[in-house]
Amino acid sequence: MDDVDFRFMDFKEIIENLIVKGNSPSIHEAIDRLFMDIANINRESMAEMQDAQVEEMAVNLWNWAVTRRVGLVISEEQKAKLQHVACKLVCMCEDSAVSEEAIQKQILMNMKTGKGWLDVGNAVTADEFFQVAIAGLEQLYVRLMQRSSTEAHVAMQKIAVERDLFKVLSYQAESAVAQGDFQRASACVLRCKDVLMRVPKKTRYLHILCYNFGVETYKQNKYEESSFWLSQSYDIGKMEKNSIGPEMLAKVLRLLATAYLDWDDREYYDKALSAINLANKEHSHPAGLFLKMKILLKGEIANEELLEAVMETLHLDASLDVCLNIAKLLMDHDRESVGFYFLKIICEHFKSSENIGKALLLHIDMLLERKEELLAKEKIEEIIVGHQTGRQLTTELVGCLHDILWKKAARSFEVQNYPDALQWYCYSLRLYASDQMDLDLAKLQRNMAACYLHLKQLDKAKVAVAEAEQRDPTNIFTQFYVFKIAVLEGNSDRALQAITSLEHLLTAEEPEENNLLTDRGSTVMLLSLAAQFALEHGQQIVAGKALEYLAQYSEDPQQVLTALKCLFRLVLPKVSQMPESENKKKEMDRLLTCLNIALLKLAQFFDGKASTSDSRTNEAHWFRKIAWNLAVQCDKDPVTMREFFMLSYKLSQFCPSDQVILIAQKTCLLMAAAVDLEQGRKASTTFQQTRLLNRALEQIHKCRDIWNLLKETGDFSNDPCETLLLLYEFEVKAKMNDPFLDSFLESVWELPHLESKTFETIASLAMEMPACYPSIALKALKRALLLHKRKESIDVLKYSKCMHNLINLLVPERVLSAELCPLEEVWGYFEDALHLISHTEGYPETEILWLMVKSWNIGIFMYGSSKYVSAEKWCSLALRFLDHLGSLRRSYEIQVRREMAWVDGMTRAAAGFYRGSQWDSTLLD
Repeated sequence: MDDVDFRFMDFKEIIENLIVKGNSPSIHEAIDRLFMDIANINRESMAEMQDAQVEEMAVNLWNWAVTRRVGLVISEEQKAKLQHVACKLVCMCEDSAVSEEAIQKQILMNMKTGKGWLDVGNAVTADEFFQVAIAGLEQLYVRLMQRSSTEAHVAMQKIAVERDLFKVLSYQAESAVAQGDFQRASACVLRCKDVLMRVPKKTRYLHILCYNFGVETYKQNKYEESSFWLSQSYDIGKMEKNSIGPEMLAKVLRLLATAYLDWDDREYYDKALSAINLANKEHSHPAGLFLKMKILLKGEIANEELLEAVMETLHLDASLDVCLNIAKLLMDHDRESVGFYFLKIICEHFKSSENIGKALLLHIDMLLERKEELLAKEKIEEIIVGHQTGRQLTTELVGCLHDILWKKAARSFEVQNYPDALQWYCYSLRLYASDQMDLDLAKLQRNMAACYLHLKQLDKAKVAVAEAEQRDPTNIFTQFYVFKIAVLEGNSDRALQAITSLEHLLTAEEPEENNLLTDRGSTVMLLSLAAQFALEHGQQIVAGKALEYLAQYSEDPQQVLTALKCLFRLVLPKVSQMPESENKKKEMDRLLTCLNIALLKLAQFFDGKASTSDSRTNEAHWFRKIAWNLAVQCDKDPVTMREFFMLSYKLSQFCPSDQVILIAQKTCLLMAAAVDLEQGRKASTTFQQTRLLNRALEQIHKCRDIWNLLKETGDFSNDPCETLLLLYEFEVKAKMNDPFLDSFLESVWELPHLESKTFETIASLAMEMPACYPSIALKALKRALLLHKRKESIDVLKYSKCMHNLINLLVPERVLSAELCPLEEVWGYFEDALHLISHTEGYPETEILWLMVKSWNIGIFMYGSSKYVSAEKWCSLALRFLDHLGSLRRSYEIQVRREMAWVDGMTRAAAGFYRGSQWDSTLLD
């Protein structure tokens, strides 16, 4: 069906369309529109319609609402709104008050509309309709009296009116209670009560109504109002005992007694006792018997009278549970003599009952609560013997007895009375069958083992733990006691095995179903206790493993840090004395893992903010120094050394940035970068090398930031940090073929404080594979050579090495070309070297020899290129170097001078007369 748009319809159209097309999705909007509009509708606004038409429309709307509500198309509130509209429409009709039938219709519609509003919680609106209904009833009553002819007819009509009046008054009472108006509600109910004589069939209804009012007001702690309603309910119930049974009357009286008791147990004690006696007289019920005892105990009744009342319960055939509850109540109110006597009577009275164990257990529990332990033990022995000889307790009662015994044992254990605790546990043990596999039995064995350990009875404790392990091996407490026994026996391997089992149980994806306690915190607590126990008994290796697991799994940062500090104090002295080996490597890896945990937990403390706690800062300092010391010990393992240095750096970030910390951070980052560069040089793949170089570059940048801060704190002119950073960054950029390498070096060339060694290192790095930047290397070596020459006293060894590298770069071995090699520039460097050799002592002879050979080979190269003059020039230069040789001169002089003569002859001959010469020119090595 198409949707109907009610927004543009008038009041009449909405009603008509609603009735005709009642399944429209917009039905709820239409109902709300009618409900809002009815307040503005009067008879004049519907003048075009006759009264009969208006009434017909109202009746149709009413019936539609009732039928649609049955089909659950509309809610109770929407039904109340539609009845509200229909009722208002009917009351608008001028002819509606003419006939008795019309008046009766109005009364009915107002009553039902008011009840509808009452049911959906709108008591105020409901009252409006109830008032109209009352007025209609009064009008109808007058009409009926005027036209009634006989007295019998008058009585009949009066009953009909009063039946409706009763209904409206009861509704008004409900509304008044809902609004908290006790005076109006009680007045309505009393008027209803007056009408009951003429409408006796309504007695049960009014009885239940008053009881419900009593329950509702009792829940609201309005005891005075509750007692009124319950009294009325009882009085009304007595008027019609045929339909209201004694069980219901007793129920009303029990609640009435309870209301008096809660209202004021002193002032209304007698009324409460009277009510409960009356209730028990009407109908004996366990709740009534118990309540009577409760009331009697509120008074100052003598024990003799109390005992008499108690015995009455047995004569009334009260159940065992009721009698036991009464006995416990007596004990709770310090009427012990009566209570124990009653318990004795109960046990005798119900001795043939299968549940007699309940009474015995209560008797034991009461004796224990009152410190009557000897009597309690006699009863326990009696029960255990009976249980073992055929008078078995039910499973439930056995469990209850275990609870009693364990609670008593636990109290004795708490006060360190271990023999007594053992005695109670032994009672519990006797209740188990020898072949019984029960997790509680395993727990019992563990508890007994704890007692034996405190009593230094190791053998008995060991037996108990073995029993527990047999029944519940995956329980964390079982493994903890296995561990303690192993430690006490000095069995380190078994203790370590138990610790490992604890760790396994902690990390299991799905905890075993039979674990009595799978809480992670409990396992961590046991690891802490295990570490402490092992330390107390000198088991340092075992303690170390427990501390390691504790640090790994505890969620308490402070506990983790404390455990780690203890672990390091145990392990470090041993590790520092270990020779380089695989075992030492494993220990270092273990400590590295522990330091990473410390870093994580400190990060949780600081959470990205500076700490104001000295203790937290001290923790960071402590672990920072440990990481530093371990790094220093790893000189044979640079990769591990780097990890420790980086951890020391990260831990130092939690410390105040003073000069000491900045120096430490600078050093850590420098060392880490150096290791990454070294590893990058050895990398087997390009990918691995790139990763290492990038990581080194990241550390270099961090270190430069720290260095800039550090320079502001003092004079660090002698610190090589800046030079190292420069060299490290250059190496990374050179090896990664950085396109901005030249721009990076522009600022380097201008630096005034760089030494010759730095430039030589740059030159070396520029040519170290995979880098190949000869122009940069040449520029660096030239600057280095210049710095050597500027010194007042030239270091001949360093100068010679630098000159060697420069000439070798300009004139590579076996690669000579006049175009590629600037020989005039090279000649200048040879002359510089010769000059220094001539005027300075100590120039290395091997370097002089190398220069001689180099210059001779250049001459030979020139000869091969038919450049005879140049060849003579270079070979003559070689002879000049030869003159400065020492011990090596004799072995080279004859050969060099013979070859020189040939070269000299060649130079004097014309080039045209010497073509195709077979002269054997020799390159020297």
